[in-house]
Amino acid sequence: MTTLDYPVWLRIDHWLNLLLITLVMRSGIEILSTHPKLYWNDDSKPGTEWARFTRKVMPTDRLYDTLDEEEDYHPLISLPGRKQLGMGRHWHFFGVLGWILVGLSYYILLFATGQWHRYWPYSWSIFAEAWNDIVAYLSFNLPPLLPDEPFDAIQKLTYAGVIFLLAPFMICTGAAQSPAIEARFPWYVQLWGGRQSARSLHFLGLVAFLVFMVIHVSMVFFWGWGRLNAAMIFGAVRSIYLATAVSFAIIGVVIAVHVAATVWSLRRPQSVQRVLGAVINGVRRILLRPLNSRQNYPVRKLSEEHRVNGKPPTAIAYKVMAVHNFVDWRLRVGGLVERPVTLDLAALRALADRQTQRVLHNCVQGWSSIGEWSGVPLARLVDLVRPLPEAQYICFLTMQNNSTDEPSAHGGGQFYEVLDLELAYKPQTLLAYEMNGKPLPIKHGAPLRLRVETQVGFKMAKWINQIEFVDDYSGIGHGRGGWREDNVYYDKDVEI
Repeated sequence: MTTLDYPVWLRIDHWLNLLLITLVMRSGIEILSTHPKLYWNDDSKPGTEWARFTRKVMPTDRLYDTLDEEEDYHPLISLPGRKQLGMGRHWHFFGVLGWILVGLSYYILLFATGQWHRYWPYSWSIFAEAWNDIVAYLSFNLPPLLPDEPFDAIQKLTYAGVIFLLAPFMICTGAAQSPAIEARFPWYVQLWGGRQSARSLHFLGLVAFLVFMVIHVSMVFFWGWGRLNAAMIFGAVRSIYLATAVSFAIIGVVIAVHVAATVWSLRRPQSVQRVLGAVINGVRRILLRPLNSRQNYPVRKLSEEHRVNGKPPTAIAYKVMAVHNFVDWRLRVGGLVERPVTLDLAALRALADRQTQRVLHNCVQGWSSIGEWSGVPLARLVDLVRPLPEAQYICFLTMQNNSTDEPSAHGGGQFYEVLDLELAYKPQTLLAYEMNGKPLPIKHGAPLRLRVETQVGFKMAKWINQIEFVDDYSGIGHGRGGWREDNVYYDKDVEI
């Protein structure tokens, strides 16, 4: 029988991969729980999902938003569980970064050392042999190994598929869900059939990984747990009993890391947000921040109906303005600027020619829609008020108060979001007052909302009535850059 001579780097990558991919899987399930439905269309239209992981039925006699659709998955399944999308996102992207780095080292060393020959099928005949192996397994027999190789035919094909197809597939479909990538390269999203198709394919890839891991562990058991673990720990078949003990110890460490990550996230989410966010945001700013939106979807692609995220203001003053078509509404713009201004809708419209863009909207929960937005480029307003040199951020204050408007949300207070000043100059950053050729609907932010097409939807504040230019946001709210950042620990920068 062929001796398995796994090199040290391969053994280390193998166990690191186990830790990272399980972190990615559990945190991915947490992300899925916030919109537990899958579609093949970019509209995410209720009732068109091909898969759903919830028993909730939404009301038809009143307005509901996608926060009402969230599920509360148990921490044994998702990381960390308990409707903690912010924590799930931090762990998911942190795990993905680690997984990609380990994967890069694996690919480089795989080809540099010639180990790739172990996994690459060289003959079409292997498929016929693989079928015979499947028949053998179904007959509860172990098939013969390939000549001078450590695997049988079906094992070799499976490893080749996971290493050279499934892993890159997961990275590519994950990238197709990034608002920044989708905005800059709309054609890339269409390669996968659209945003929701990419999300569905990504989920199917998760299922494929789960199936592989179950079968892989089963095969290790049937072929000889001690012997194969000895090869994966010591590089050769020796000290089988010690290798078995060490393998269980490593699995115990992986479980302990998961338990620690879950407990840390549920008890000290601010710490997780700060520590993991420092790593994730640094990489994100380097890779995704330079991308500019270049979207221009055809009219025929417009969604019939956008889902709603966040309930409209319930204050009497807002309702009175709405009844009178917002003629009494005013936008106050100030802070660290040379020329503070107060504008009504007519003055805002007069600032510049109306800019219209048909773009894909990405909600942080996972659903999407395509809409047409018209308004004033934010850069035009910035130029009008002339920010002082020390101004670094723009704070958008809204008329939504989650203490009364969204009582089921995690925390109350005025909704606000902070945007880096540099994002104001992105080509499709817009203060929108129209949607699909009509005045902006109340449920989508009337009279004014923000559009930043390289960001996730929650950054695009609705029901805006005040804009402040600041040099620091630590004194606003809880100092994390927005209402959702403060209360549900989302990332401040959300290009993915």
